[in-house]
Amino acid sequence: MSIESLAAEAAAHWNGRVTRLIRNRENAVFEVALPQGRAALRLHRHGYQDDAAIRSELWWCAALAAKDVAVPAALPSRDGSLLVKLLNGRNASVIDWVEGDALGESGKPFPQPLPEVLARHFALGRLIADFHLATDRLALPAEFTRPKWDIDGLTGEAPFWGRFWDHPVATHEQAEVLREARTFLRDSLHQHAAAGGDFGLIHADVLRENVLVNKDSLSLIDFDDSGFGFRLYDLGTVLSQNLYEPAYPEIRDALLAGYSQLRPATVRMVEVFTLARTCASVGWTMPRLAPEDPVNKSHLARAVMWARKVMA
Repeated sequence: MSIESLAAEAAAHWNGRVTRLIRNRENAVFEVALPQGRAALRLHRHGYQDDAAIRSELWWCAALAAKDVAVPAALPSRDGSLLVKLLNGRNASVIDWVEGDALGESGKPFPQPLPEVLARHFALGRLIADFHLATDRLALPAEFTRPKWDIDGLTGEAPFWGRFWDHPVATHEQAEVLREARTFLRDSLHQHAAAGGDFGLIHADVLRENVLVNKDSLSLIDFDDSGFGFRLYDLGTVLSQNLYEPAYPEIRDALLAGYSQLRPATVRMVEVFTLARTCASVGWTMPRLAPEDPVNKSHLARAVMWARKVMA
């Protein structure tokens, strides 16, 4: 069955119709027209999150939206379910439509003037802190479950996104640096945890593409990778896409200034978590990309470059 046919089957559960495909990557996302207006339909990838984890994500986003945090809420289907199982076993959900354009595109410099880039990153830091705070005020249901981005989830024997230090495309020198980075990260994260490092539900994928800008307001979308982890990992993820920006220090400081209005953060630990994210991204490529894909080399080069800087 084609992806379009699956989307049409799914949309019918919300009395809607598909208007266009937005993207078809790990999840397929469509714009749909519902009786009440526009919405986003997600066809969840097979085998990544189980039903309970997806329902937990949908519950969390709805709870945040109810507290006026700028995230899209899940919309119930005609039978009241937030998650629908299609005939081929694939899961589908529908969320509120969020107006706006992506904050940026991976690997491309920001086209906006620097003051605008800095203002947006200040606002993004504030938004991340806002949803961390709002989450801490929630009473999670007993059945709530999400993956763990904890010390083992990032640097254990079987990290959530893979053994980055074993990447088959890595050179001997790169693999050696990544093994050192793994040890460094484990030690640093244990110290952070022992010092009371903030831990709880995180988005875990605050990339430019997952931040929508609508005039002066920002929204966070795509909580597919969300889970339990160190809060500063969300800031590290933002910065992982900015390491080659000439204005990286200013962008970093603006992001931390926004976050620090509501939550504590230090440059040192945020840059350690930036290393954690660059390493995790290397692991992410292993089961998903062909060996010849240039993203393998670029992710390896970025992680090694940042490891050398942070461990210096």
